[in-house]
Amino acid sequence: MDILIEGSMLQSESDFHHELAVVLGVEAYYGYNLDALWDLLSANIERPILLRWICSNESTEYLVDKFEEIINVLERVKKQDERFGLSERFDYCLE
Repeated sequence: MDILIEGSMLQSESDFHHELAVVLGVEAYYGYNLDALWDLLSANIERPILLRWICSNESTEYLVDKFEEIINVLERVKKQDERFGLSERFDYCLE
């Protein structure tokens, strides 16, 4: 599954969580915070997943420290899938 996040449309951490929830169709039960992001991506979404965050450089201007916190969660999920030796994994790219 390819997930596309449009960074130029995000002006807050809430915008990121909302966009992700809509794209994945989990609005009804997603917690809209970093812990929920971890739970969702680490265990609750079918793999393979590629999250493409386009215009991510624009997101850094709006999200500031929260951008790094989100990236840290994405990286942890990616590393977990690698450690588990999954053939179908979570991955992300910043464009």
